[in-house]
Amino acid sequence: MKQHLATEPVTSILNSSSELAACRVAIFLCTYNGAKFLVEQLDSFVRQTHQNWVIYASDDGSSDATLSILQRYQTMLGAERLVIFEGPSQGFAKNFMSLVKNPTISADYYAFSDQDDLWFVDRLERGLANLLATPATTPALFCSRTRLIDGSGQVIGFSPLFARQPGFRNALVQSLAGANTMLLNAAARDLLAKTPGDAHIVSHDWLTYLLVSGCGGKVIYDPAPTLDYRQHGTNLIGANSSFADCLVRIRKMFAGTFREWNRHNLYALNSHHKQLTADSRKAFECFEQARESSLLRRMYLLRRAGVYRQTLLGNIGLVVAASIGRI
Repeated sequence: MKQHLATEPVTSILNSSSELAACRVAIFLCTYNGAKFLVEQLDSFVRQTHQNWVIYASDDGSSDATLSILQRYQTMLGAERLVIFEGPSQGFAKNFMSLVKNPTISADYYAFSDQDDLWFVDRLERGLANLLATPATTPALFCSRTRLIDGSGQVIGFSPLFARQPGFRNALVQSLAGANTMLLNAAARDLLAKTPGDAHIVSHDWLTYLLVSGCGGKVIYDPAPTLDYRQHGTNLIGANSSFADCLVRIRKMFAGTFREWNRHNLYALNSHHKQLTADSRKAFECFEQARESSLLRRMYLLRRAGVYRQTLLGNIGLVVAASIGRI
């Protein structure tokens, strides 16, 4: 299967407005003690210009008012537009995967959502406009930058702007965008759902990028933000945009965390080996061999694999990690 990748979003709707309006979107919302900002997030769903959506909320045992807020909105919207599940209580990634794998959920497109962000009103419409031209049998993923806000809603910056071509060789060593910006078609969701239950999911956004780019899919990265990403003390994952975030990543690299993440990602990818394109399999195998090789052979195999990160600093860090056996 030929791989289709794109860096520039489609800015015009290629299909009729009626075709776009007919697209049913399942919003995957995972919650855990998120009562403080949940109302604002749910309201941003309700305000969407694209209204053909259903919220599937999986709560991981919240002890605050999260569940009562969900139930209040369920009463307001109707049980057919907001469905509540009990999460597996095994962390955010497993919670999202429980929705991905749930056979009772069916839609044309699927959107991931954090419990404390604010979607721009055209978040779904923009994603759909970019994905509608992709054949239904081709896995497709739309994602974007985010605008960063603080706990009071004030704008404090943006996530990093990535200019290099998205692709599997990038995905092997870096996640491209946050899951909270992602919209994927049913073919991409089916790929993700086939991930073994015993796989340790480092992050569902990174795994989605790996699978879609590696299995001949289409990845569209929009440099314009589609939502406000709230930065506050209880974030499980931050924006990775500051110098302090960079230092944290360096410490994790030296501690072997990056190598451990790669081990988990490669295990998950192995289960999709037959679905990888021939080109992706070549890169995958070279990268896998490089991790267990001596220094000189490791650097040779990494060059053959062609892996790269999106920024110069990121690539320097990758070379350093490889030289000390931390990939």
